[in-house]
Amino acid sequence: MSESKFNILRAARVVCIPMLAGTLVVASFAGTGLAPFAQLQPGVASAATAAVTYKLVKSAEAIVTSGVKQINYSWVPSDTKKSTVLVHVMQIDLTNPYVQMNAMSGKAGSVTTGQSVGAMTKATGAVAGVNGDVFQTGTTSEGAPLGAELVSGQLIVAPTQLQGMYAFALTKDKTPIIDQFAFSGSVQAANGAQFKLSGLNNSSYTTYPDKTASHVNALYIYTSAWTAANRPSNSGTTPMEALVVDGTVTEIGDGVQILTPIPANGYILRGHKGKDSGNFILNNLPVGAKVTSAYNLVSQTSGKTYSESDFQMIVSGHTLLMDGGKASAFSRDVSGVSGSSNTARTAVGYAKDGKTAYLVTVEKYGTSNGATLADFQKILTSLGVWKAVNLDGGGSTTMITRPLGETATTLAHSTTYGTTQRAVADGIGVFTIAPAGETKGITVSGAKTLFIGQQATYSLKAYDTYYNPVDPGGLTASWSVSGGLGSFASGVLTASKAGTGELTVKSGAASDKASIEVIGGSQINQLKASPNTTVLQQGAKITVKLTATLADGRTLEVPADSVKWEFKGFTAAASGGVITIGAVGAETKTGYAIARYDGFSTAFALSAGAEKSFETFENAAYPVTFDQLPAETTGTAAIVTGLPGRETSKALQLTYDFTAGTGDRFAYALPNGSAGLAITGSPSALTLDVYGDGSNNWLRAEFKDKDGKLARLDIAKVTDWIGWKQIRVDLSGSGITYPATLTRLYVVDLAEGQDERATTGAVAFDNLSLQYPSAVDDGAQSNIVLQLGQKSATVDGKNVALDIAPLLLNGTTYLPLRFVSDALGADIGWDQAAQKATVTGGGKLVELWVGKPDLLNTGVRATAAATPILRSGRVLVPVRVVSTELGRKVGWDQKTKTITIR
Repeated sequence: MSESKFNILRAARVVCIPMLAGTLVVASFAGTGLAPFAQLQPGVASAATAAVTYKLVKSAEAIVTSGVKQINYSWVPSDTKKSTVLVHVMQIDLTNPYVQMNAMSGKAGSVTTGQSVGAMTKATGAVAGVNGDVFQTGTTSEGAPLGAELVSGQLIVAPTQLQGMYAFALTKDKTPIIDQFAFSGSVQAANGAQFKLSGLNNSSYTTYPDKTASHVNALYIYTSAWTAANRPSNSGTTPMEALVVDGTVTEIGDGVQILTPIPANGYILRGHKGKDSGNFILNNLPVGAKVTSAYNLVSQTSGKTYSESDFQMIVSGHTLLMDGGKASAFSRDVSGVSGSSNTARTAVGYAKDGKTAYLVTVEKYGTSNGATLADFQKILTSLGVWKAVNLDGGGSTTMITRPLGETATTLAHSTTYGTTQRAVADGIGVFTIAPAGETKGITVSGAKTLFIGQQATYSLKAYDTYYNPVDPGGLTASWSVSGGLGSFASGVLTASKAGTGELTVKSGAASDKASIEVIGGSQINQLKASPNTTVLQQGAKITVKLTATLADGRTLEVPADSVKWEFKGFTAAASGGVITIGAVGAETKTGYAIARYDGFSTAFALSAGAEKSFETFENAAYPVTFDQLPAETTGTAAIVTGLPGRETSKALQLTYDFTAGTGDRFAYALPNGSAGLAITGSPSALTLDVYGDGSNNWLRAEFKDKDGKLARLDIAKVTDWIGWKQIRVDLSGSGITYPATLTRLYVVDLAEGQDERATTGAVAFDNLSLQYPSAVDDGAQSNIVLQLGQKSATVDGKNVALDIAPLLLNGTTYLPLRFVSDALGADIGWDQAAQKATVTGGGKLVELWVGKPDLLNTGVRATAAATPILRSGRVLVPVRVVSTELGRKVGWDQKTKTITIR
């Protein structure tokens, strides 16, 4: 489906509600109102998928502190074609006297300056935590939690007037509650006049079901926890404010915001000038007047009234997920949280007896695709959760834990962005108040997955009777590893053999073991080399990243020291992932850098002049235009000077503003208008410098080939950096037929997960270069003709004698590999001990083993149609190896038994 058509189909959907982090629930005063919330039922599998069943399988369990366990599960489908979902659970024993739960806020306690869950746990001293409430995003939003937040018995953010918003609360006696809460309060002046309070530290929004602007004729309290510039922005009202310190009005802001910082012992009353709420301040709260404010929380299900001191903590969420041990009807429209899509999820819940709380996340990273909300309900049911509420998800989903014996917390699993944590509005933290105990045990700290040749440093950690870390100083450790996987020296393991085993540390009578894995070549399905350039030039330094994709789906970066390099056509030295080219052979047109790891290999070709400057924008005489989808998107595209890091040179800058658009949104820069920039030759890659804006948006490039077909390739799936960065775009597998043109460089903001990306920003492009594949020597154009049983052949019409004739064996035609390779201008090597033939040419490295069906083609494991054989000391390969792996066209004439290779 084309992007334009895709966008039209998306836009046809009902998407009239502005986007929030993790949810579409609220509109600003300037936006449209909310559609009625449907009481949606949990998802029901279609007939086509009803037969698929899932099983929850525990994969690991670890103690975090006394009363807290971290348990990992796999949600395994009966259909192997479907992905296994990774589930992570923090199980908290609420009866444990040393365990506490509390809400965590943004930086320095701010409700409008978000921070990562990792930073929250570090700042508060929590031993574990997850992200909390959904929140508004965008340039006109403060990022405050959408619902209630209460920390240590003090209400920080009031619940909003929205339907179906559930929150998780813990009372002072550690009784868990999941309920809908309303805010009820009033202000009383010294003269007895009173006015209703509508909220505390709330952003502007549209109430439901009243569908009114939240701050119109309303009175709100703002405390020092509100650090945003506006109180609030986008409210559509003119402020009338009073600063109250220790119960006395000290300043009035008539039509303007008070600029005096709010002290910890004060707050600001914010009304609407010209309306009743503003007039209440104007007429009853002169400077020096006494004033009192009081408020409570009211359960919308039971009607019970609570004071803020009744609770230890409250963090709001989104829809109710579980009730009475069963999947509940969704209490809110879940389209805004991508309810029917597989994505990362977070929830908080508790057991039927109220003695156990659960923090649950579903991971979306690598081979784990996440879960729909309906599937999430099934997972929670399998875990035995009695009642649960959905928290913010997607890129916000984060779980932090403190490994046993460690003093610092760390990610319990990957986020959607890998190791990058998104700044969120608030979180739920788990704390321990246990006293120091006696040393109970020791544990291993260090890497659990290694490659042969890799060195890893391990340390001994100790913990006390409450499973909290203690200083291991004075403890002498002895290390060992089973299975002959490697050797230790001063706590450093050098892996020397592939396999699995146990790492053991001993100190006195205490010991600990950890499973360890050293990856072997047999586990690898693909080894990919990603060089930053393929220019073959003496003195050139090439940075190469090697990535291994394993048979089980894992993708791991291979340490530079674990790889052995070979070079054909030139000399070079490899160190720390950098290849420095030495002398280049006088006759070398194409060189090869070959990386070998435990019997597995990959390679990339290099050639002189393989990289050519494509566009620097310094002398561009063509127009640059801007285009967009949908029409509401705005922006600019221009060649500019003065960008950071390019102050004196030119670059192509693309600015975008998606604020007014809905659905999938695109901002395009068109260099040379509709004509584009012409590409000469058939390049294999495009390299360019990109100025990132940290927006998390998607960057792409569009090409038009000679047949008018469009190819859209990724520059970066996530723009998660700020500043200049060189990026390589692989063109070799794009299907582009040349000559072609580069038509667009653009930013994409898809509707799904839109809340996690910036709606405005600016990116830039510079120093575009094209890399060209190394050309095969003249022999590549050879026309080769052979006949079964004949020891002669022709190459471009010239007769050539063969050592061994082609033969037909068990229905498979075999050809002499050396002859074919030589005729095609490729090099062939033979390893007698391994019975392995290596063919290098045409930009490829093909390795085959006699008697084995497995072969390697430039880092990709494949299976041959038949195994190579050895006859009279010569390697013969199936004809399909020539056609499939060496990329040649093979013809067969049944009548004459003739094989033709072109």
